[in-house]
Amino acid sequence: MHRRKKIFLVSAILSFTLVAAAQTSRKTPPVAKKLTPQQKFVLDTVKLAVSLPEPDPQDRLRVLSSAANVVSPIDRKMAKSLWREGVRIESELIQLGKTPAVSLMSSGQADCVSAQSFVENLLETNVVAAEQALIGAVTTCPKQTLHIVAQRLSAALEKKIVAPRALMATAEALGTKSPWSQTHFEKLFSSLPDSNDSGAEAQNFAAMYARMATEVDKSIASKTGLELLEWLAKTDDSPLRTLSVNIASGAMKQALGDEGFQTALQGNVVAASLVRNAQNSGTKGRVERPPLESVSVLGAIKNNGADQSERLRELPASQRAREAAAHGFAAGNAGDKQHAASYFDMAYTAVDEVWESRTPEQNTAAVVEEVSEAAAQIDAVNALTRAQQLRDPSAEAIAMLAVARVVSSKGMR
Repeated sequence: MHRRKKIFLVSAILSFTLVAAAQTSRKTPPVAKKLTPQQKFVLDTVKLAVSLPEPDPQDRLRVLSSAANVVSPIDRKMAKSLWREGVRIESELIQLGKTPAVSLMSSGQADCVSAQSFVENLLETNVVAAEQALIGAVTTCPKQTLHIVAQRLSAALEKKIVAPRALMATAEALGTKSPWSQTHFEKLFSSLPDSNDSGAEAQNFAAMYARMATEVDKSIASKTGLELLEWLAKTDDSPLRTLSVNIASGAMKQALGDEGFQTALQGNVVAASLVRNAQNSGTKGRVERPPLESVSVLGAIKNNGADQSERLRELPASQRAREAAAHGFAAGNAGDKQHAASYFDMAYTAVDEVWESRTPEQNTAAVVEEVSEAAAQIDAVNALTRAQQLRDPSAEAIAMLAVARVVSSKGMR
């Protein structure tokens, strides 16, 4: 009897202790992680930047992508919310047939639930605009998206809508020897789009052929190689075409052997002539790149002390912004705050000019970021104040996030 009472007492005490512990855990909220001044500056800046109105969805997408990346190490929940909004905007742009300025899907920032929803709602007519996003989906979330993406690409191919890099990524994910990859490789080159509209994709088609030619039967490698060369012959003569022909013919020779390659060309005058001309081309397929604005921080440091203001005023706005920021950084780094302020005044004024006259082809956001990062390296608070004085709210948000990124990585100065 005494033993039973003792057991009952112990059980009662244990039950009371567990109930009390449960009540305590419900009443006591988890202690929030205390932020450092640096982290608080970054978090507050990100919140303010994303609260600004961006009427252009492409600009909003840029802001969300940058903001999520900056804030992710500090507030993962906030970053996920920004990523979800960004994926939604990216999807809406693609539904309108527009290629997103940045792709959260392609960078692996979207969670797999969002990625699955994205590909499920994608029309096959928009796979070209969504190509980068589809590559990101099958790379980061293959379990949720791979077979859906394969279905969308198949349906698009039936309509001669081809996204070669997405096809390549899907073939790699499914396995180059898989029935889907083998079938769609052959179907791709018999369904190539109009060369007048898709000539810019020549190198991607050639790369797809080069990756798969040795993975398929030689008869298919020969047939598809000739189809590609005939298609390339219809595109404008250019270094890009020459490069694509050399890639395709080199892969064809590897797949068929030298004798098989020559035999295939003998039966196709167009392909043989194209390959011969490409091999004799003096450029060897070198693709000329547009010249980039060159700004040397080391040059600015070397010339520090000599006022460059008059020379800078003669430059185009984008180059003036970059060079003035470089000289502002050099002066500030040398302790010359007065000249640094003068150069940054010029740089931010030029940023306003660049933003107002921007075209879709220009990467104007990169100019804004470069100037703000240089200013933040010298004085983050001052750089933030300057960013908030930019006339356009989208430029303002991009500049603020550039400042936050510098503070996040290097601390306050």
